[in-house]
Amino acid sequence: MKFSISESITTIKPYEAGKPLKEVEREYGISKAVKLASNENPFGFSPEVKAAVSAHLMSMNRYPEPVAHSLVTKLAQKYGVAFENIVLGNGSDDIIALLAHGFLNPGDEAVMPLPSFLMYEICVKTAKGVPVMVPLTDYTTNLDGLIDAITPKTRMVFITNPFNPTGATLTRDEFNAFADKVPDNVLIIVDEAYIEFVRDETVYNSLDEPLTDPRIVTLRTFSKAYGLAGFRIGYGIMDQAVAEILNRIRQPFNVNTLAQVAAEAALDDTAFLKVSVRGTHEGLDYLTSELETLGLTVLPTQSNFLMVDLTTDSRDVFEKMLQKGVIVRSMASYGFDTFLRINTGTPDENEACIVALKAVLEG
Repeated sequence: MKFSISESITTIKPYEAGKPLKEVEREYGISKAVKLASNENPFGFSPEVKAAVSAHLMSMNRYPEPVAHSLVTKLAQKYGVAFENIVLGNGSDDIIALLAHGFLNPGDEAVMPLPSFLMYEICVKTAKGVPVMVPLTDYTTNLDGLIDAITPKTRMVFITNPFNPTGATLTRDEFNAFADKVPDNVLIIVDEAYIEFVRDETVYNSLDEPLTDPRIVTLRTFSKAYGLAGFRIGYGIMDQAVAEILNRIRQPFNVNTLAQVAAEAALDDTAFLKVSVRGTHEGLDYLTSELETLGLTVLPTQSNFLMVDLTTDSRDVFEKMLQKGVIVRSMASYGFDTFLRINTGTPDENEACIVALKAVLEG
């Protein structure tokens, strides 16, 4: 290529999404494949969402609201914050990118766990920042390591709670002790994509007492518990001064109309959210029990997925399960060569996963 490419871009490893259902069915000549690889909600979404989206289909020739006044107002009321504290995004990774571009100058550093959500690294590098990786300790975030990695060049640090891909969590006491050591000029970005699934009451939840610390930026999504992954909508709650910067640089119509109305309807249907979370917990309990019966080790989790140690090459098992029509995620690319990550499905999907895994391990 004759064109000049930014050096920071040449080092980016592309994000690899889980294999789509139709691609697997086409490639392996099967039907009714089961996808448990992308931490999606197998229970769909609220019926109220369908009604709201249908009602707005005929207005799609118009641009969406640039601020989504009704949705932002509803979120502000839900969490007891001001309208000006909320920023919407085309998924929460949109807000990660805005944070990187809004607060990183070339050469500035962003500290993050290794491994973690790949978009942290990609967004930082795209903004010509420097990602500083801190390896996990016992499958959880190494908070002391993150503190030790902070330098005068550090502008932000990423915390994921519950943590993807291991499902581990941080308690309130652990987080507060960590935050006390972070310099006042460093943003603490707390990604809580899976927070709705948490069962342990000691787990830190940044919106229990929102905006008590101007450094903390909370990221949330409608993709997981609310089942709106295909609509692409997330939000951040943060100090007004931080939100003002993000709103200054975000695209004016970064969240489409159908995503806006879908999210608003999903927020109203608390009954569906409870069903979704309960079904997820039941699925986790079933999978954990069955996997442990097979003699496998399952890491503790507070999310909608789990990691299981096969004590053998997970890539081989992953491939053989694909051939049986069950899509899970090998964690070899994350450095966990013997682990699979499996998100909960419907009861039938969970059972199909166990049947396929048994057959592969016995075969």
